[in-house]
Amino acid sequence: MLNTLQRDILKKHIGPFLFSLITILFLLLLQFLMLHIDKLVGKGLDPLIILELIAYQLAYMLVLAAPMSVLVATLMAYGRFAELSELTAIKAAGVTPLQLMKPVLFSAALLGVFLGWFSNSVLPEANFKARSLFLDIRMKKPGFDLESNIFYDGIEGYTFLARDLSEQSDSMLSVTIYQEATATRDQAVITAELGILSSDERSYSLVLDLYNGSVHRVLPDSRNVTRRFEESQFERQQIRFDLSDMAFSRTNPDVRRRDDRTMTAQAMRVVADSLKGEIQAEFDRLIDYSPAVKLLTEGPAHLPARTSRSIRTVYDTTDYAADMVVHPPVEDAPWQTLHYLSDNESQQRILQEAANAYRALQSNLTGARTNHEWRSERVAQFEVEIIKKIAIPFGCIVFVLIGAPLGMLTRKGNLGVNVVISAILFTYYWISIIQGEKLADRLIVTPFAGMWFGNITLGVLGMILLIRVTSEKRLRDLWSRL
Repeated sequence: MLNTLQRDILKKHIGPFLFSLITILFLLLLQFLMLHIDKLVGKGLDPLIILELIAYQLAYMLVLAAPMSVLVATLMAYGRFAELSELTAIKAAGVTPLQLMKPVLFSAALLGVFLGWFSNSVLPEANFKARSLFLDIRMKKPGFDLESNIFYDGIEGYTFLARDLSEQSDSMLSVTIYQEATATRDQAVITAELGILSSDERSYSLVLDLYNGSVHRVLPDSRNVTRRFEESQFERQQIRFDLSDMAFSRTNPDVRRRDDRTMTAQAMRVVADSLKGEIQAEFDRLIDYSPAVKLLTEGPAHLPARTSRSIRTVYDTTDYAADMVVHPPVEDAPWQTLHYLSDNESQQRILQEAANAYRALQSNLTGARTNHEWRSERVAQFEVEIIKKIAIPFGCIVFVLIGAPLGMLTRKGNLGVNVVISAILFTYYWISIIQGEKLADRLIVTPFAGMWFGNITLGVLGMILLIRVTSEKRLRDLWSRL
């Protein structure tokens, strides 16, 4: 059971934790909107679609924000506790700082278990649906976002090029439009000095009025072979683009493939084990094939069972013992096998077969090396994601271990100082996670080392600070005894 002091320290965590969690989620959401606002706004999307996408994105934001909120809350709670001299009082009463940390560590462990389950069960599905919805928004509803001197092909069947754009009047100068041929229109190139865009909401179409231009049309002949060209001039021409087929529509996400960010740990383990099995099968295949290259260095009794038929025929129709005595080798060949053959033609034949086998093995080795590297990198990527689902939630415990003694030492309970300290620690932690993932994906370090480096280093630092707070000893005291 918790005593009054432990309940009090837990209560001091709740407010800062919730405030930090909401603030960090807001900042991460704001960053997401700043990066993708151009893909969401101005396309006539239902607000519920945008809210659904944001809800899916909040899943990965929660996994990032929760450990950092634990760090901020721990620093503030224990910093204020020490700032009000309560830490000195409980030490005088015989209560150790570790006893104060026990309920917080237990709460952090529960939060870590929840985040571990969330990362494995909820986050992959949220990432999968978010990616599918985002692709639907980008692919099924492209925005008419023309830019000067850049080709735009967002409307099917047309490619636009405008030399200059006026945002105030939706007008374009020096317009060139490439029109693809369909069953109802011919292939054409349309140029105009001025083009003005407008929209017709009733027919859900885009209207482009062109002024002072020409049309270069390609006309098919009777055999449907494009050989004739027609040019016409106009002072004003109107083109309507039907946008009804560009309306947003949902696709079935199950038809899309999943990657390591959208799979559970169990599914990734199955794929990783399958890739490892393929690596072993490739290795076994090369081991079985390699004796063919040793034909020149082994006697006829050691011929491999899978030797090509032409080579085995030469050996099977030769009396080796008689040939060695009566017909010595034509040439003084350096390879043992060639000495069993009685004529130069047979020797050359065997040499050619062995050379072909060697070149084939070289090709197989090159392909096997490439396949092995690719499969090994894929295995590392899956193992990194599996370990990450445990390492990041475990960070909640690590941040309590380092945050509690650090808060007691700084004796600052205000938000500003603790946010700065948290930002520094979490920046280091997140850089170690990102760089560790990159190094592990490239097979430079193991997935475990890449994902757990930040936890281990911060955990060791937290233990050192905890010893400092608990025993009032410093590291230099340990050196002085040596």
